[in-house]
Amino acid sequence: MKKRLLITFAFMFLISVTNSFTQNLHDSLSNKVDSLFAKLNKTESTGIAVLVVKDEKVLLQRGYGLANLEYKVPITSTTVFDIASMSKQFTGMAISVLIEQGKFKPDDDIRTYIPEFPDFGYKITIDNLVHHTSGLRDWTRTLPLAGWKTGDVISFDQILNMVYHQKDLNFKPGSEYAYSNTGYNILVELIQRVTGKSFREWTDINIFGPLGMKNTHFHDDYTEVIANKACGYYRQNNKFHVSINNLTALGSSSLYTTIEDLSKWVINIDNPKIGGKSVINQMFQQGKLNNDSLISYAYGLEIGKYRDLKEISHSGSWASFSTYLTYFPEKHLSVVVLQNSPTDVYKATHDVADIYLAVNTPLNSNQSNKSPKFIDLPDSVLNNYTGTYRLGAAWYVTISRSDNKLNICATLETARPFNATSDTTFWAYNSPISFYKNHSSDIAGLYYRGMTCPKVMPLNTPWTDLIGEYYSEELDTKYRICLEKDKLVAKHFKNGTINLTHACNEDFAGSVGYMSSVEFYRDKKGHIEGFWVTTTRSRKQCFVKL
Repeated sequence: MKKRLLITFAFMFLISVTNSFTQNLHDSLSNKVDSLFAKLNKTESTGIAVLVVKDEKVLLQRGYGLANLEYKVPITSTTVFDIASMSKQFTGMAISVLIEQGKFKPDDDIRTYIPEFPDFGYKITIDNLVHHTSGLRDWTRTLPLAGWKTGDVISFDQILNMVYHQKDLNFKPGSEYAYSNTGYNILVELIQRVTGKSFREWTDINIFGPLGMKNTHFHDDYTEVIANKACGYYRQNNKFHVSINNLTALGSSSLYTTIEDLSKWVINIDNPKIGGKSVINQMFQQGKLNNDSLISYAYGLEIGKYRDLKEISHSGSWASFSTYLTYFPEKHLSVVVLQNSPTDVYKATHDVADIYLAVNTPLNSNQSNKSPKFIDLPDSVLNNYTGTYRLGAAWYVTISRSDNKLNICATLETARPFNATSDTTFWAYNSPISFYKNHSSDIAGLYYRGMTCPKVMPLNTPWTDLIGEYYSEELDTKYRICLEKDKLVAKHFKNGTINLTHACNEDFAGSVGYMSSVEFYRDKKGHIEGFWVTTTRSRKQCFVKL
């Protein structure tokens, strides 16, 4: 009997010591996170909500700073945030569930379900939309070009209407990856037509309700009052300003939720009960291009690596909200950070993750970024490489002589040394640059980071040829190109005056992101016929000269 009592006592003592150690470790890690964001509670500042879940247990669920600066309302675990593009993973789950149910297949043509969708001459599949390989222009770049501001009412129907009027694609479907919010809005319309329910209703019934996410919904009415909602703010001239948020971009954005609710979401990702393993595994399926090369994007999630661990993540950014969710499947660890100001959410999330991953070693440096040994070349060799080369729309580099060296200067940048590592290879922008020749053995272009960049002959174009009014039928909007103080500008009724900086020939760099490149083109007779506007997610939006 005594022996049994001793064993029981020893066992209970071991459990007590273990629990005490676990609690001390938990407190220590929580204190480290508190120290990261302690200053947010000491000032009247915007803030952050932080969630850490490991092995299906919530280890930390905390708010720092203010959700509302006007009324000094603190952020808590039940503060509601607009999580912006983090929303896409929920659309990804909806698509996965409906594929599992046999409602459609990934390689189905989207026009089978949405006949209003334009016929671009190519089949655009559900898979193309999910993995951002459709070639659809991103409305975040095209609607501003037509005069929409971030704070304007941007409705789901307006986005669909823009798509239905689109005439060209950025590229042949499946040939490239280019992030497109528009594709995820089309996925929502697909879901609504196939299920006969609104997207909000379907996700409430099939995702948020079963998971117990009581304070989560896709926001389909921008006038709706939401309890405990955080406001988005940005700093300018050392003052906070409110970001107006009237967006209903269902599927690509517009999900309102809390870290308390997101704890249930990440637990289900780690150990699926709603949807099942097959649905979650489908969500992790990375896309493939037509040439079978794998891309990192899956179903609203990015698949990558962090500190040699597999990382499944997605960020979000809209109306000053900055959000990030990351999941390390090998460690069964998830970290979510929601902010109501446009600060570095990636760093904040991974600073927290590092505490729980117990990683104190620095990231491995990229050895390829170290500058190699440089050599001197004779003038006869250096002179062969001078000239202007086209990297992309409104993006050129000019290589020129400077004493016995070369300089390289990109559009809107300052010149920097262009050093030789051999008689055919040089080094700039932390990357090797080599050259190729034409049939006459003259330098015809250069290779830079996988791009083939042809050499161009600068033209002396009279800018008066470019003056006039230009119209886009797709966007039903007009710009007037004119000269002001010997500088070319584009004028728009709502967008005002946009400065155009000459890049090369008849290409210009615009002073705003949605008009970053303006490239004029001519007809067969040599007359200016129009211009194309190109940005990172929308290429060659056509404006015809009136």
